Amino acid sequence: MSIRILIADDQDLVRAGLRMLIDAEDDLEVVGEALDGADAVERARHLRPDLVLMDIRMPRLDGLAATRQVLEQANPAPRVVVLTTFDRNEYVYDALRAGASGFLLKDMPGPRLLAGLRAVFAGDELLAPAITRRLVEEFAGTRHTPVPRGYADLTPRERETFLLVARGFSNAEIAAEHVVSDATVKTHVAHMLAKLDLRDRVQAVVLAYETGLVRPGAP
Repeated sequence: MSIRILIADDQDLVRAGLRMLIDAEDDLEVVGEALDGADAVERARHLRPDLVLMDIRMPRLDGLAATRQVLEQANPAPRVVVLTTFDRNEYVYDALRAGASGFLLKDMPGPRLLAGLRAVFAGDELLAPAITRRLVEEFAGTRHTPVPRGYADLTPRERETFLLVARGFSNAEIAAEHVVSDATVKTHVAHMLAKLDLRDRVQAVVLAYETGLVRPGAP
């Protein structure tokens, strides 16, 4: 079964290039294109893609606002990957705050972009390799979000998993840390997200830093 993707970008050549790249893969399929943010919201509602590849700077409605609307209106919501030529830290953090599950740069090699799409869909990775947790530390440190009530409901192992996810550990790394199977880690992650009412690992990272449960520079 293919991962169904909606491409939202106001440049015809960019959309055509991305479609050609994605449709060449057996497990990926472009189900539609959007010319701007407003068009992306409308097409996401009707096409119900698994993943939206969203540019930031678009006319009528920018990618950040479109991301918020797509995620608010869809049920179940698709994962949104922000794709842009702009790698300014504030754009990345604003995209994560808007609910994006990943942030990739347009100038990255095709194979890495495709791998990023698959990783974001699987929920295994956070950002492009060139973008590190320092931006989350930099911007989240200025926010003060109360710890959610659901945090008290986490088991000790789920709490440890939450903190490791926040520090950027993959499932495989968490499994090695706890000496358990990947399947067990996935179960802990799923329970942790449900209890904290979070959509994915990205939201867990942002929440951890904004509440101060993980502090900038912590090992």
